[in-house]
Amino acid sequence: MNPVVWVPADAAAVSVGADEVAAALEAAGATVRRNGSRGMLWLEPLVELETDAGRVGYANVTSGDVDALLGGTLDDTDRCVGVVDDHPWLTGQHRVSFTRVGVIEPTDLAAYRAHGGLAGLERALGLDPAEVVREVTDSGLRGRGGAGFPAGIKWETVRTAQADTKFVCCNADEGDSGTFADRMLIEGDPFTLVEGMTIAAMATGATEGFVYLRSEYPHAIRTLRRAIDVAYAHGVLGASVLGSGRRFDLDVRVGAGAYICGEETSMLESLEGKRGEVRAKPPIPALEGLFGRPTVVNNVLTLSAVPMVLADGGAAYAALGTGRSRGTQVFQLAGNVARGGVVEADFGISLRELVEGYGGGTASGRPVKAVQVGGPLGAYLPPARFDLPMDYEAFAEAGAMVGHGGVVVFDDSMDAGAMARFAMEFCAKESCGKCTPCRVGSTRGVEVIDRIRAGTQRESNLVLLEDLCATMTKGSLCAMGGLTPMPVRSALEHWPEDFGVEPAAADAATDTMPESATSTTGGARP
Repeated sequence: MNPVVWVPADAAAVSVGADEVAAALEAAGATVRRNGSRGMLWLEPLVELETDAGRVGYANVTSGDVDALLGGTLDDTDRCVGVVDDHPWLTGQHRVSFTRVGVIEPTDLAAYRAHGGLAGLERALGLDPAEVVREVTDSGLRGRGGAGFPAGIKWETVRTAQADTKFVCCNADEGDSGTFADRMLIEGDPFTLVEGMTIAAMATGATEGFVYLRSEYPHAIRTLRRAIDVAYAHGVLGASVLGSGRRFDLDVRVGAGAYICGEETSMLESLEGKRGEVRAKPPIPALEGLFGRPTVVNNVLTLSAVPMVLADGGAAYAALGTGRSRGTQVFQLAGNVARGGVVEADFGISLRELVEGYGGGTASGRPVKAVQVGGPLGAYLPPARFDLPMDYEAFAEAGAMVGHGGVVVFDDSMDAGAMARFAMEFCAKESCGKCTPCRVGSTRGVEVIDRIRAGTQRESNLVLLEDLCATMTKGSLCAMGGLTPMPVRSALEHWPEDFGVEPAAADAATDTMPESATSTTGGARP
């Protein structure tokens, strides 16, 4: 009998030769099945051979390794990682949203059902919409896109709103540096997202849904569209969801790559065919969202947690995590890290466990200098803060944010001053331009940091920089400008020497903020 071999079709695996490996295996007579990535990206392409003991994995396989793999000569080498399900990287995790990713073929609906899929939707269809929302509320599920807003409150607002049409919109515009969980889930288990969105629709009375997916994810776009076609063919979507007589239609819309469209109202503007630009609030999207109708807007990880919430009950999900941060989060390890990939764990896991435990320190072998958590607008944290638990409140108290769960590692060659400048420059380039604090403040921020690093009126420019950061934080229309000061302030707090600043001077600048430190002469006012 031909051997059955699993080769990831995930974009990360494909980028290092997975398609060539699959072709070589087929040419050698193997039956090849394409799964998503298990999330151990440093091992890709991770090829799995079905055996009586389970699926045995082989790391970093190339097309030239195929004969050795099938012939068994790789079994006694360090390329063989054993039964993949028993790998310590996986056994230490608590996979809820990612429970099927890497295990099944992404668009095999029968396999999805066999591994627990659709149980949540089936239960939701047997409940009153208010009861479905109550389960989500009781679960403590909060938005995984970064804001951490309780999903149940948002859904209840949409459910009780009066309108002829309601929408469910998934924001899959995953633009944060070092994040890739949305992509990996869509490429590895798209039905989880489809099911979560359908449950949201059944709970709130929505009949139409859209996934706003960034154009830089062609593999995800193709996989999700195929999954939606399969869902329609099997009655999961359409005029009568699973025979319930209740309609829900779902489609994919591709964004053009604007970072600002990660913000919900900018995404809605883009979905309507307009320029991606932040809307003033109120009104909130839950009342006047897409085309002015009540709209549920959640991101991929939020909606993908919903099937488990309904299948096992809100109380079971609420039992996971810590404090007000309930359930699991999908953390993504990236940057200068030895073992990059996806770790799904209960909230409360420490940053140290992620960086030093799962991540194994830096890929360069040099000491870790900093970790940026929460994307390009997240704070930089030094090793002294690595015992910080990963939960929303603990990070907020530390002047940081969990965000989308991205964890980017830097070794001791990092220049914190240059990274602070990059934060301002990034904001200047990606700002929608609608509000002055963000549009102008970020441009001035680059200039002020350049003067500080050059030693020009350093003391007074430090005061000006803090004044500017305060204005952006308090006056920006959305989180784009409001959060840009976070990486700047954290970099200056922990590594003032990278700005050419003595620690005492940096502390003095951030502790005092005059009414205005603005000058019209091109420098800071002393």
